[in-house]
Amino acid sequence: MKKATILGFITFILAFSLQANSVQAQDMKIGFVEPRAVLERMPEMRAVEQRLQNFIERKRNELAERERDFQVEVENYQQKIGVISNSAREQEEERLGQMQFELQQQQEQIRREIQQRQAELMEPLLEQIQNAIDSVAREKGIDYVLNTTTSTNDVIILYVKEELRNEYDITDAVMRHLGI
Repeated sequence: MKKATILGFITFILAFSLQANSVQAQDMKIGFVEPRAVLERMPEMRAVEQRLQNFIERKRNELAERERDFQVEVENYQQKIGVISNSAREQEEERLGQMQFELQQQQEQIRREIQQRQAELMEPLLEQIQNAIDSVAREKGIDYVLNTTTSTNDVIILYVKEELRNEYDITDAVMRHLGI
């Protein structure tokens, strides 16, 4: 008898808890924003793109110079391959292999430097966008704001009723907040 009473009480508590959670979920306001669209329209973005492009160009020139040096060394080796001893040839091939490895390492290092530089340049803009999102969400009483896409451009929000889109898509409000 006591087990039935305890089970009944637990069932009542669970039902009450689920109903309370359901009411809370209904009161929750969820907005969404497309930060990439905001970012693309920011005037500062052009300057960031130009600075990044200049940085990439400098790094490409550094790499091209190193590749030319390597190519000259390979051509020199090919010219003297017939007249040098086997041990000298092995040493030269080992040296060229090391140069090629270092060239590959430099390519990877440059790729990382470009990614780091891009992150450094984008950070202030992304911070401005986040601050604007926070402000607009507070003004509109929104509890959560979702990004509409992932960093790989996969769409997260697949459908929103038109009347809800007008109310909860805060992309334009964020742009207005940023003066765009």
